[in-house]
Amino acid sequence: MKNKVMLLYPPGKLYQRSEDRAQCNISESATGAVHACNDLGYCAAVLLEKGYEVFLRDYQTEGASFKDVVQDVRDFQPDMIALSTTNSSVLDDLAFLRRICRLHPCICVIKGAVFYDLEPERLGDLDLSAVSCLIGCEMEFVIGALADYYLRAEGDIGAVNGVFYKENEAFIKNAFVSGLNDLDALPFPARQLMKNELYVRPDNGEPMATIQTGLGCPSRCIYCLTPLISGAKVRKRDVESIYREIEECYTRYGIKNFFFKADTFTIDAAYAAAVCDRIIASPLCGKIAFTVNSRVKPLGMPLLRKLKQAGCFMIAVSFESGNNETLKKIKKGTTVADNLRAAKLIKKAGIPLFGFFMIGFPWEDKEMILQTNRFIHKINPDFIELHIAMPYYKTGLYEQCKAYGVLADSGFGHDYYAPNTTGTRYLSAAQVEQLKRRILLGFYLRPEYVLKKMGAAAKQPKVIGSYMRYGFSLWQKNLLRK
Repeated sequence: MKNKVMLLYPPGKLYQRSEDRAQCNISESATGAVHACNDLGYCAAVLLEKGYEVFLRDYQTEGASFKDVVQDVRDFQPDMIALSTTNSSVLDDLAFLRRICRLHPCICVIKGAVFYDLEPERLGDLDLSAVSCLIGCEMEFVIGALADYYLRAEGDIGAVNGVFYKENEAFIKNAFVSGLNDLDALPFPARQLMKNELYVRPDNGEPMATIQTGLGCPSRCIYCLTPLISGAKVRKRDVESIYREIEECYTRYGIKNFFFKADTFTIDAAYAAAVCDRIIASPLCGKIAFTVNSRVKPLGMPLLRKLKQAGCFMIAVSFESGNNETLKKIKKGTTVADNLRAAKLIKKAGIPLFGFFMIGFPWEDKEMILQTNRFIHKINPDFIELHIAMPYYKTGLYEQCKAYGVLADSGFGHDYYAPNTTGTRYLSAAQVEQLKRRILLGFYLRPEYVLKKMGAAAKQPKVIGSYMRYGFSLWQKNLLRK
């Protein structure tokens, strides 16, 4: 019986392959860090329960080479290879699979938001000769059925949600329905197969596990893929299940730092508070720390106090813009005043703030972007990340870019750091990039900012070392680049 499945992230640049929403190019990021490969970990756990032999390796984060992959393939002799891709890396990842299959022919499946509900004719832009199946949905919920079909000749692949499968050299598209899956039905990720030390908290370099707490978002931001792929309804895990996974990470793997992964953890304040209460009432309170994503609304001081008490060391908020017209057009559901209020509350609660911002929307001129810059300095977050608007296919932003005449191509191979646009209606792509560098460097290289951060970390050598590495990376990627 064919029984061996190899799960991997290929070698090369660093991408946030586990998150369909962001697909962030970490290699180009100013301050980003790679999160744990939970999608592979979940898949491994599902396959192990079904009796498959599983090999898992994150070559990109490990800094391994193609030669390492070849050696592992020769040693393990997989019957199936499955990998996660991103919109930016998909062309390279498909080329990688073609190279592997020339050395070791086997079933290859590839997962990524880039395949979500595509028109079949768009697949003609990709060389899929090495691929048997494309997964455009939540991989962990279909990998078992795919393995059973391809390796054990069991089940009906035509009934598997969210995939394209090859038949007679043509791809057949199944139904794509989002928001169906119960997160509590999954086993915990197979962290015994993951190199947990690769995924670290950015400031102190300690191992940091990702805990999936929920999926889905009712908001309709025009640049975001979440409502398409994960659905508009928020699916939340059972609070006790979340705690038991945290406890397992702490007791079995010695992990004390966590990223609570949700499309927006605080959108249901009562639920977020319940997670905090479970930690506060536990023996782990004061021994663990975690970070969360949050929307500007709803966000109030009672929840912020609970987050602080439970061990929240950072809140990441997607403010996006300091211009009300842009906030309205992207359907963010907030105003500049709302953004300012949320930032003040977080600071008052004593929790460090990570702000995400986006420029280069098709209607933006230089002054609108500079308003965002002034807003950044007004709220003065602890850290920022600045993206250039990327019109992912099937989003409202994609349609807006077409309407404004700034869409350059179909989008395969692009991301927030090299979007498939010609710029905005008023600015070239080069001018937008120049403004981005100006904003990033203007924020991080302020003498008062540098002195404040170094002073706060004076008694923490690991933190100082991390700040210096990120500072050099920022300088290298923005000041030295032509």
